[in-house]
Amino acid sequence: MPEATVARLPLYLRVLTALGESGVHTVSSDTLAAAAGVTSAKVRKDLSQLGSFGTRGVGYEVGILLECISAELGLTEDRSVVLVGVGNLGHALAGYGGFHARGFRIAALVDADPSRVGERVGEVVVRPVDELEAVIEDCQVTIGVICTPAAAAQHVCDRLVAAGVTSILNFAPTVLSVPEGVDVRKVDLALELQILSFHEARKRPSPGPPAGAVAGGRGPGPGATVDDEAGEVVRMTRRVVPPPSRVAPDVPLPAVAHGGDSE
Repeated sequence: MPEATVARLPLYLRVLTALGESGVHTVSSDTLAAAAGVTSAKVRKDLSQLGSFGTRGVGYEVGILLECISAELGLTEDRSVVLVGVGNLGHALAGYGGFHARGFRIAALVDADPSRVGERVGEVVVRPVDELEAVIEDCQVTIGVICTPAAAAQHVCDRLVAAGVTSILNFAPTVLSVPEGVDVRKVDLALELQILSFHEARKRPSPGPPAGAVAGGRGPGPGATVDDEAGEVVRMTRRVVPPPSRVAPDVPLPAVAHGGDSE
């Protein structure tokens, strides 16, 4: 199955779950596409990867499609998750109730700060980072979530992998190096904000460059000619024009004696 399709399946699942809870039994590809923010053709193509479920003129059975997508995503069984780094972000994630509703159980919380150890977040008590490997084994952890500072993330990742965790969600602002067979999904909130800033900046017209300016913020320099259409310097020659002579052109200039000053 294409990775792009896999990335869209959770969108469909979220929409189908809301429809099912509202008592809706069938849904068209157009309705599903509008709710998921894609085209109906893409919905039909994605769902065809799972088999033939739709009926022309009727649509898709919400319950059947829910079961199929949940099975494809491996959500028919609970996944135990260990979260490493119970700072502000980690604390918020640990308290998020939506994970459990989607089949993910925060089985353990681990932190290197002694002041955090023993703190209770929901029903889970924070344990020291020295117990990470034991926590993974005791709780049968299959997914690790890293919310540590960037400097500690790779070391934590290495310990998770060595303990048998092969699926990692990384919130630390760094790129992790993992061996083949380990899947890492990176969530960089600052990067997402920077991308939004890029698009926001282009919603407002920016003032044009000053007259005569060229790329790099510098003017064309003395004697340069700028092509108005291309916006680039096309000639950099310099012509020196001598000052006009004060002597009439018909009057010969007096000879100057070598070695002496003229009067």
